[in-house]
Amino acid sequence: MRRTALASLLAATTALTLAFAVPSRAAEDAVVIPAPTVDASPATGIQTAVIAGGCFWGVQGVFQHTAGVVNAVSGYAGGTKATADYQTVSSGRTGHAESVEIKFDPKKISYGKILQIYFSVAHDPTQLNRQGPDSGTQYRSAIFTTSDEQKKVAEAYIAQLNGAKVFSKPIVTKVGALEAFYPAEAYHQDYLTLHPNQPYIAYNDIPKVENLKKLFADNYIEKPTLVSASKATN
Repeated sequence: MRRTALASLLAATTALTLAFAVPSRAAEDAVVIPAPTVDASPATGIQTAVIAGGCFWGVQGVFQHTAGVVNAVSGYAGGTKATADYQTVSSGRTGHAESVEIKFDPKKISYGKILQIYFSVAHDPTQLNRQGPDSGTQYRSAIFTTSDEQKKVAEAYIAQLNGAKVFSKPIVTKVGALEAFYPAEAYHQDYLTLHPNQPYIAYNDIPKVENLKKLFADNYIEKPTLVSASKATN
């Protein structure tokens, strides 16, 4: 079943969740990968990273459990404002990718570490225009850079990982400059935390957070940094 249908049938699927055991693995398994040999220079002030790796629910959830991240917002990048809404983006014809805007403190986590988590546990960077059960260009793997330095780090890391052959297939992640990021509708925010027993989340995304805890213990935080909490303090 497509994720679009699951989102609209959340109430109905809750009963199914109670009736069946939650699977113990995600659609995409985590891969142990080396840290980047090229990383961003030390900096002060809050920085921004924008990444796309399939359904934004899971990617947002992973980085909401990552230390040093001050906010992670689900949204759309790669298209125009006029078509940056969920139903239109889901057509796969708008140019958008479901993305997550990550605000982070570079004194606590580097841009390279964010990319390491992204490639390792947040998604499978070898899948072209799909992730798990979701297919279409809106689910593509992409890094939207906000500076020349981010572009340099991302491209160098992809070359490093491909050269080391840590994945069974080449990385298909595209790197390009961010033109704009449009936050998704309110009901998409904090989705993993609000609906942990929803079948799609339980199968595809909760294991990603578990893998973050296992593989990046020093970067994991138990209490997620939620969009709703950020709004409440502003």
